[in-house]
Amino acid sequence: MTGAAPTTRPPDPSVNGGPILTARGVTKVYRTGAESVSALKAVDLEVPRGQLVSVMGPSGSGKTTLLNCLSGLDDVDEGTIEVDGVDITGMSDAARTRHRAASMGFIFQAFNLIPVFTAVENVELPLLLARRPAREARAAAAETLERVGLAPRLNHRPAELSGGEQQRVAVARALAGNPAIVWADEPTGNLDSETAAAVMGLLHELHRDGLTVLLVTHDEAIGASAQRRVVVRDGSIVGDEQL
Repeated sequence: MTGAAPTTRPPDPSVNGGPILTARGVTKVYRTGAESVSALKAVDLEVPRGQLVSVMGPSGSGKTTLLNCLSGLDDVDEGTIEVDGVDITGMSDAARTRHRAASMGFIFQAFNLIPVFTAVENVELPLLLARRPAREARAAAAETLERVGLAPRLNHRPAELSGGEQQRVAVARALAGNPAIVWADEPTGNLDSETAAAVMGLLHELHRDGLTVLLVTHDEAIGASAQRRVVVRDGSIVGDEQL
């Protein structure tokens, strides 16, 4: 899949924003029996608030591991990570989970929607888990689905939606809690080029409204449409350029 990004780059709202993400010396080692593999090697990264960053690299380079560690989905062996002013590496699993629910949104390649739930139920679920009142959660979910163009599809289940519509539900789910940062791991990987372009257009529109996005992608056009491109190889950042 290629050519899935808009040609116009959004303005840079990060100019007046401090860092929303600061990572220092982040190291991740996977151990299996007597073997160990260094997935991340003392990675340093800082992302200003409001920036759209693409993370690229060959398969097995560590880019998804980087996203998972920076977001607190995976533990790290060494280093510190601050997200929205909070050091997540010093947190308990329960506290880190609460911080993710309050401050972060996630978009995955596989959508990860619950098949028996409607679109609005899928979007409201994280809000309910974060203990938002049911009526408030439903209203926020419906409002966010309308924002991503799915107002007529609120009560449709995933099987009744196209791939692009399912990913829009996933985007709405990531946004419903007003996160400080959204992590997107190959969000267009399961989509055809036209649908991928529409989803990326939506992410760029949301970014223009001030959303911070860290996006893992293998697509050169998508990577080039970001404000900044970080290249990962063999567990290290080997390139970091403003675009």
